[in-house]
Amino acid sequence: MVEQVFAGQTVLITGGAGGFGRSASRLFAERGANLVLSDFNASGLHEHSEALTAEGFNVVSLAGSVAEEDHCRASVELALEKFGRLDIAINNAGVSHDPAKTAEVDSEQAQMTIQVDLMGVFFGMKHQIQAMEAGFKDHDRRASILNIASLAGIGGAPTISMYAAAKHGVVGLTKSAALEYARRGIRINALCPAFARTPMVEDGLLADAGGDKKAEDFLTRGIPMRRLAEVQEITRSMLWICDPQNSFMTGQAVALDGGTSAM
Repeated sequence: MVEQVFAGQTVLITGGAGGFGRSASRLFAERGANLVLSDFNASGLHEHSEALTAEGFNVVSLAGSVAEEDHCRASVELALEKFGRLDIAINNAGVSHDPAKTAEVDSEQAQMTIQVDLMGVFFGMKHQIQAMEAGFKDHDRRASILNIASLAGIGGAPTISMYAAAKHGVVGLTKSAALEYARRGIRINALCPAFARTPMVEDGLLADAGGDKKAEDFLTRGIPMRRLAEVQEITRSMLWICDPQNSFMTGQAVALDGGTSAM
């Protein structure tokens, strides 16, 4: 029997239909959480939400883009309407641009990357924090926000410079907001994974490089463990960071990178 660590709590996950979001939503649901899932992929979101609901989990979903503030506001309102509270928010939705040197990055792709990866986190936090502050003030409920950044958010990332810029912004936003709300019942942290076996990596970077073992070896050449992270290695860390018992951790950008940042 899985311990019901998050029983009665409401967890909002953006990018909830694939990759980290799909895995994390199941892990939180299995541990008792009510789920509010958001994703741009409406069909994938519906399929995943229906599957979780059929297993007896409490799930509501709202398709849309975090690049739109109205969608981020509506996701929080849905959590309050359906479950009466918001305890944890995982701002996970993200995109990247086609690999290219900085001067060759397509400007429209650059703008979209910033809009989704950075502004999407800002829009989400803006409305999540308001709901969490009210929960702390009225009911003494403590809350947690976890922003999914990247190893590219704490170091340089050749050929994905605008993605790195956005993720650096996420880390700065995380640390700044953590200081602002440390005494208001909200812990705010960032997770910075290296390459993991997600659709973004397997169908993007790996596929572009040939999609074979040689391509994977090339992609992981700078990782001391010489491998990709498995999705659950990342999402299980989300459980720990958001666990209410992990109550003294805030303002951190946690690298989960097979040792890369130790060099």
